[in-house]
Order: sequence, then structure tokens, then C-alpha cells
Amino acid sequence: MSGALYRKLFDDAALFPPGNAPMGEALPAHRAHLAGPRAGYVGPFLVADARVAELRAVLGREPEDDGRAPLAVAVTVPGGAGAVGAAVDAVLADPALRLAGVEVAAAPGGAREAAGALDSHLPGGAEGFVEVSRGAGVREDLEALAGSGHSTKFRTGGLTPEAHPGEDELAELLHAAVALGLPFKCTAGLHHAVRHTTREGFEQHGFLNVLLATGALLDGGGSGDAARILAERDGTTVAGLAAGLTDGGAEEVRGRFRSFGTCSVTEPLEDLVVLGALPAPRPRRALHH
Repeated sequence: MSGALYRKLFDDAALFPPGNAPMGEALPAHRAHLAGPRAGYVGPFLVADARVAELRAVLGREPEDDGRAPLAVAVTVPGGAGAVGAAVDAVLADPALRLAGVEVAAAPGGAREAAGALDSHLPGGAEGFVEVSRGAGVREDLEALAGSGHSTKFRTGGLTPEAHPGEDELAELLHAAVALGLPFKCTAGLHHAVRHTTREGFEQHGFLNVLLATGALLDGGGSGDAARILAERDGTTVAGLAAGLTDGGAEEVRGRFRSFGTCSVTEPLEDLVVLGALPAPRPRRALHH
């Protein structure tokens, strides 16, 4: 299998916890990713709506004649449906930015309202995502999004153990989304390719496990099958399953699992190199004078 499974998989969330990179560091690093040999794996630059003005100020200090295309950004809107319009307007007002997506958080039972706000404000060519709350009522919210033309967003980690859904809970969410034909992305907690326990004791999902669990569900598996794949911790086993996917199978998986936000683009890609899932980048040739 080629790199089709990982194309534009890694949305650059360097500004967000736990990385919390300063804007003045995160933006040049993102530019470097896009100029490097792994550009094809890198998604848009993620920025919270409250920091769009800061991003615009940094961009405004760049040379006007540098020939760069507008920066593709996805803006997160934690304030909910009522804040979508202002967030979209702030991005569209700057020609140095291109709005690639809007990710709006919805309170329990609020997915339909959030989707309506995206309908009202999202320009053509930009993707809309509604982050659903965990717990009771999540199925109803996912059903409200099915057929809306927008995708959902699952929070798969955070700064506390409780912020990380277990294998069974995440498997149920993935199963519901696949059954409803609802594309999704993930955010937080997918720091490595394979499931593992962090030094803090957090049980974190592997993004490769999530990709494979999505594939199993698309092949007709149930939530129990997905949970077993999410629980697999052996990197050789997980990498072997991924290698068995055809390009067509990879494209189908990515049609559902759109991307995930990561505060480090480099670390998950290095995981894939170590597992043999991607080749190591070729070193640049030295220039001789």
C-alpha cells in the first residue's frame, strides 16, 4: 500500500495543548512542513477563533511579495453555533488566509443547531465539523448530523485520564458514525500510531488503530471488532494490518476518518517510519560551489 492512508491526515494543532506552541513558532514550523518532503501528509493549520486576529497580525508582518498561496486554516469554535458567523468572517476578511474548515462544539442535543450555523455561514470549499459531547444523547446528535453535509468530530483525549474514551466507548462512536454514513475527525490524544500508556498513566488510542477499526467497520464488523483493534498494542501487528490495505481500501477509510488534530506533525510521522509504514525522508543533497 502507498501513503494513501495518511494523505492530509495530520492537521497541524501546534497551538493547542499539550504543545501550546507560540504563534511565532507554530506558523514558521507549519510553513516548513509544507515545504518539506512530507507536505502531502499535512492538513490545514488549526487555530481557535479567539486567536485568528493574532494569526492575522503575524501574517501581516510577512513580505507582501513572497508569492505564497493563502494559508489554509481550519478554525475551531468552542463557543458553539452562535459564534460561527464571526469566526468565518474573521478568516474571510484576510486574503492571506483560506478557510479550509470550521469545527464547532455542540452541547448535548445541540448538533442540529450547530449544523444549521454551518449551513448559514460556511463558504463553498470549506468543510464543516460538529464536535459532539460524550455520554447520553450522543447517538441522537450523530443522527441529527447524518445527511447534513457536515461531518462530526470526536474528542479522543485531553489533559486528564477521564478525557480519554476507552476502547468500547470509542468503538461505539465509530460504529455509529460508519452506520450513519457520517464522516468524522478526531482531536486530542492521538499522539502515537499505536495504543499505549503515557508516563502520566493516560491510556491513549493509536491513530493507526483508529484507521484500522474504521476499516473493519466498513467491512461489516461490529463495535466489538472495532474495540479489539483499538485495544491492540503490538506495533508489528498493527503495522502489518495497515500494510494489508489496498489503495482502494485506504481511500474508503479516509472517506470516513477525515483527519485528526495533532500538536506535533513530526512525531506521528516518525512513528510510521519506525513501524515501516512510511519510508524515511531522503536527506537533502548538499550544494557544492
